[in-house]
Amino acid sequence: MADFEQILTFFDGLLQSAWYFPYLLLGTGVFFTIYLKAPQIFYFRHAWRVLRGQYDKPGAKGDASHFQALTTAISGTVGTGNIGGVAFAIFLGGPAALFWMWMTAFFGMTTKFVEVTLSHKYRDVDDEGYIVGGPMFVMEKGLNLKWLGIIFAIATVVSSFGSGNMPQSNNIAVGLQGTFGIPEWITGGVLALLLAVVILGGVKRIIKVAEKIVPTMAILYFVTGLAVVFANIENVWPSLVNVVSDAFTGSAAVGGFLGATFAYAFNKGVGRGLYSNEAGQGSAPIAHAAARTDQPVSEGMVSILEPFIDTIIICTLTGLVILSSGVWMEKHVNQFQQFDTNVVTGTWTDTDRADRAALFEYLNGRDSAIKPFNGTVEVVEGVLQPGPYTLLHNRSVAEAVLVGSVDRRFTGTLTVNRGNIENDVVLTGKSLIHSAALTSEAFTRSAFGNYGRYVVALVLLLFAFSTAVAWSYYGDRAVVYLVGTAWLTPYRLTYVLGFFFAAIADTSLIWLIAAITVAFMTIPNLIAILLLRKEMKQTVADYWRDFESER
Repeated sequence: MADFEQILTFFDGLLQSAWYFPYLLLGTGVFFTIYLKAPQIFYFRHAWRVLRGQYDKPGAKGDASHFQALTTAISGTVGTGNIGGVAFAIFLGGPAALFWMWMTAFFGMTTKFVEVTLSHKYRDVDDEGYIVGGPMFVMEKGLNLKWLGIIFAIATVVSSFGSGNMPQSNNIAVGLQGTFGIPEWITGGVLALLLAVVILGGVKRIIKVAEKIVPTMAILYFVTGLAVVFANIENVWPSLVNVVSDAFTGSAAVGGFLGATFAYAFNKGVGRGLYSNEAGQGSAPIAHAAARTDQPVSEGMVSILEPFIDTIIICTLTGLVILSSGVWMEKHVNQFQQFDTNVVTGTWTDTDRADRAALFEYLNGRDSAIKPFNGTVEVVEGVLQPGPYTLLHNRSVAEAVLVGSVDRRFTGTLTVNRGNIENDVVLTGKSLIHSAALTSEAFTRSAFGNYGRYVVALVLLLFAFSTAVAWSYYGDRAVVYLVGTAWLTPYRLTYVLGFFFAAIADTSLIWLIAAITVAFMTIPNLIAILLLRKEMKQTVADYWRDFESER
């Protein structure tokens, strides 16, 4: 596991966690915002009118209405990124991470406008008569770079598992296990069967399911989240102040949270923002390409609404729930996951200022006196015996650690190699928590009490399941581009199996895989739309000329 983790971390360092990635992503949005004169502001009202069908023309080609295309795309974006992803960003980068999620969304509204417009313009029809589109067709037809289109399509298939399938299944399973005690393999099995029923029914069934689920789940989550915010209203303004004030300095240590540098908060905020709204990733254009319109720019305008709904509204609500409730800096009893557990040399505590500073340096990848521990740890009836080591879990000093299950505590010797415990044992204790578990805990801090967990579990189920459905559509459109419709059924069956096995996997490992696969799609897509900047500007000018002439 440790070697596999190092391999994944290496690729993550080349892609999403690389220094250049957030600058490329945000920079593209900033460039097009200036180049196209702030369409996310000046086209916003027009976008709502297009969505309502005010400018629809009879006989336009497409498989879905503007609303259906938008809800399909939103079902792909409004998922675990909004519940678990925001929590994970705050867990890693503190309040500052939310600020950079906002920036990713604001400038991402323009990036989404560009990528959707171009993908709709270069869409095609498959051999079954359905519309197919996406950045791969833009790369092939618009840039005459089919090899780049093939790379993007392969990345889309891989990412359909890495970001659309596995994190959704894993977060649902973890959420239901923590709330209702349902074993993760049962959740994975039942939902895999339901997923099979939906996606094996084809494109039209996928679109209809998304159209029904998205509005319902968004309203339920929004109302419940507001209840938590109002219950902690006195903490909302201080939380917003921290979000903005920490944006360019990083977040200081507070409570069990050991702090994050500016660079770390910036990178994680931008990365989680991308995972949440997918602006620049090239996924949503695949759904929007099916919209019934002969004006690509009109569908591009509809897509402007996605990052606004997804991140500016829903992710902000999640962030305020977590920050105002204070749960992000509290330690909670949980079962430790191997991927997040690390043993370091020396005895350290987060209550001592000097120790906190050393731990800060260690966790943020800087030179530190703290080194990974190598050796053995003695355990007697589940209790770790004192020694020259400290157990860290979830970027915090673990407390009240017990080894073994409740009915069978472990006694013996644990072998630690490069900070990793090599024994196959169960560890529980108090530490920071993240992802869906953190959001779930935050939702209990209102009049709902523990019932808040049930709301999060239900909404997470709907959010994540609809995301998995939408991403199966993205993946099968990429499969059609690569090898034709004959391979759709094998792909869909493999997708269902992946959904089952991800339910029992390690959560942080799943997030790392997601980060890598998202960047794998995003980089070639951003390069493609930058190369087509002049064509995009002309396409927008032509749209407004035709629009004015028809009025």
